[in-house]
Amino acid sequence: MPRRYLVCEPDHFDVRYAINPWMSQDAPVDTGLARRQWEGLVRAYREHGHTVETVRPEPDLPDMVFAANAALVVEGRVFGSYFHAPQRRPESVAYETWFKAAGYDVYRPESVCEGEGDLVAAGRFILAGTGFRTTPEAHREAQEFFGVPVIGLQLVDPYFYHLDTALFALDDTNIAYYPGAFSAGSREVLERLYPLAVIATREDAMAFGLNSVSDGRHVFVAPQAAGLMDQLADRGYVPVPVDLSEFHKAGGGIKCCTQEIRS
Repeated sequence: MPRRYLVCEPDHFDVRYAINPWMSQDAPVDTGLARRQWEGLVRAYREHGHTVETVRPEPDLPDMVFAANAALVVEGRVFGSYFHAPQRRPESVAYETWFKAAGYDVYRPESVCEGEGDLVAAGRFILAGTGFRTTPEAHREAQEFFGVPVIGLQLVDPYFYHLDTALFALDDTNIAYYPGAFSAGSREVLERLYPLAVIATREDAMAFGLNSVSDGRHVFVAPQAAGLMDQLADRGYVPVPVDLSEFHKAGGGIKCCTQEIRS
């Protein structure tokens, strides 16, 4: 089905600080390559029939390109963000301004919450990560706000600091994920809820293969995650490889750059 995506141009994208294990100021960003890769993602979305809108990037906010972290939107209701890192907190205001100008009311969480980074809309549920960024208190706020069951999942590997680096929704009934990113109890929950899930290897997960976007048929996925792409094709999905490797230097990929507006 056609989707509506919100993105932010990488005008100011850079690695200026380190707030996750991927970030190192010793690995400079090729800003020209990052721009070309980002444009390739937007082009891929539009070529597959999706609407793409942009929010204006703000100076001194190098991570604002990671639009997914700004909110979760379900049925036209916007649950905003409150970032863990002080460096990113001004992003919340910039995205809230865009949503309000577009006619949406925005709920401001009282607890640390990093939008679709840790809140994954998955059909009947919202899957919610915690352990490094978003707090369990924010999970409760999201459930009260949306009136949708929120399933808390404990992340245990710092390389998978956001849920969207370890799991993504394929459609309303199934997911793909890397079990090693989760605590034993959370793995059991996922096994019970999604017995037919696509299980990714650590190699594919470390290649940002799970930081993917699915429209229910096409899966926009990192080309470095070759094994995952084979699994998806075997299940009847159509992998659409999009290389965002320059953004991996900041711990982000396809999904991190993509906020879905579910009206």
